[in-house]
Amino acid sequence: MTNPEQKPLPTPSVPSTVVPAGITDPVESARAELKAALAAIEIRGNFPRRIERASQRGIRKARAFSRSNPLTTGVIVVAAAATIGGAVWAIARAISR
Repeated sequence: MTNPEQKPLPTPSVPSTVVPAGITDPVESARAELKAALAAIEIRGNFPRRIERASQRGIRKARAFSRSNPLTTGVIVVAAAATIGGAVWAIARAISR
């Protein structure tokens, strides 16, 4: 007998770009391969989503770094501001001559 309070075992999740094993029907196999190929194309070709995820990942890393090294982060920010300010000043000076 089964205990009604027992939860079913979780099924391992398969990535959407993988064809599940054990498909014997050739039509179902072709559908699964097509579905996996389309999923892979969407993942690789969706540049806005990839850029968003990469930028969010970078933001998380920068925040973690700034929490662990606040003094170093301050030095980096001041150096970046000075570099950008110097570049703008050099460009403005070159244009004004």
